[in-house]
Amino acid sequence: MKKLIPYARQQIDETDIQAVVRVLRSDFLTQGTAVPRFEDAVSRYCGVKYAVAYSSGTAALHGACFAAGINKDDEVITSPLTFAASANCVLYCGGKPILADIRSDLPLIDVSQIAKKITKKTKAIIPVDFSGIPADYDDINQLARKHGLIVIADSAHSLGATYKGKKVGTLADMTVFSFHPVKLITTGEGGMVVTNDRDFYEKLLLFRTHGITKDPQKLLNKNVGPWYYEMQELGFNYRLTDIQAALGISQMEKIEIFIERRTEIARKYIAAFKNEKHFKTLKFLKDRTSAWHLFPVLLTPRLVDYKRQIVEDLHKRGILVQIHYIPVHLHPYYRNTFGYTNRNYPKAEMWYHSEISLPLFPALTKEEIKYIVTTVLEEMQKYTVKLQT
Repeated sequence: MKKLIPYARQQIDETDIQAVVRVLRSDFLTQGTAVPRFEDAVSRYCGVKYAVAYSSGTAALHGACFAAGINKDDEVITSPLTFAASANCVLYCGGKPILADIRSDLPLIDVSQIAKKITKKTKAIIPVDFSGIPADYDDINQLARKHGLIVIADSAHSLGATYKGKKVGTLADMTVFSFHPVKLITTGEGGMVVTNDRDFYEKLLLFRTHGITKDPQKLLNKNVGPWYYEMQELGFNYRLTDIQAALGISQMEKIEIFIERRTEIARKYIAAFKNEKHFKTLKFLKDRTSAWHLFPVLLTPRLVDYKRQIVEDLHKRGILVQIHYIPVHLHPYYRNTFGYTNRNYPKAEMWYHSEISLPLFPALTKEEIKYIVTTVLEEMQKYTVKLQT
């Protein structure tokens, strides 16, 4: 198969294109009606009161940290097994990210490790939903309530997933989504924060538009004139455009179809690899459903030494597998700033060294899935034979 198969890609159809074209032909390319309509679509889908669109998932995380009041000397606990933005957003607000290792059986932050990291300086917890699987929110929320902490769910991977019958978006004080092209739905670049808290909502709105308000009820100086506005906080231009929001609205109409197809592909992979001894897959869980953003396979310790060769060989054969993730504490910035070394978080590092993400997106064809399965098995077998020589 000569065609390259990426690990993920967007699913765009003619209805998406027409939705964007309609905005391009309208009077408002930004700050029109499409953004609030997109926010309404996501809030209704999640079953929450408020949603605030941002220009990226990273910007949304930054906004959530601002709304939570993260400041200098505050500590925020998050997972080392995540994209750097989950920790960076704390630094943007002057706080300090504190890492807590993952569970031994799942790539989710370990609640017992969170408990060990709580101090008088701890302000919030940012659990990370991984590959589409929600974190352990009952235990996390119980711990947060005990210590008076705010929970900000990094749910960039898990729009549409559920935990104990509750939809992601309802499980934390604030929940952050990403709409990058590899995610469950896309707006090109984009993100959103959903919440049931009115105070958080007001702060999120203010922060994404330079900290500026025109709301007469919130102005400190009254009756100046219809042109008047005030910058009341140091915010940013984190607005999503109407062009992007129009795509998001159209994508939301198909999200259940997308998740159903992702789940179907995951089932095919799990069935195809069920008898493999030198690598394993994640399984379906009883107490939560995954949105199947990623499909990770984990090499056994003996096969880990061949991981680079396996990845390179799969790339040569057109299967563009990816790795999720390089743990936060292994990045040079975090090493140099906080003095992290290898083995600080052994479970996250073990996951990183053994994990490979196979292609998973709705447009994968039957032929492509068959080729991926066959090729992965061939490559794994090739290196398994080397172990025996």
